[in-house]
Amino acid sequence: MPTTIQEIYTQFISLLSPSDRLRLATLILNNLVQSNIDVVDESDSWTEQDQLDLAIFSTEYAASAYPDSQEMD
Repeated sequence: MPTTIQEIYTQFISLLSPSDRLRLATLILNNLVQSNIDVVDESDSWTEQDQLDLAIFSTEYAASAYPDSQEMD
């Protein structure tokens, strides 16, 4: 019997069709919402790390989306 989440995923979940995996994910997420547990931080504030991560991602995305653009001076 699997003992870790990774083993459960490998032995059972990964064998499901994409639509069945999506249904399972929906069931899990709906259950978490109904359980009213504090798994997700719902605050509206962005930490400095959040802002830094966004800036880095945006810069990398722009560089890959527009590789031929010249650097602005």
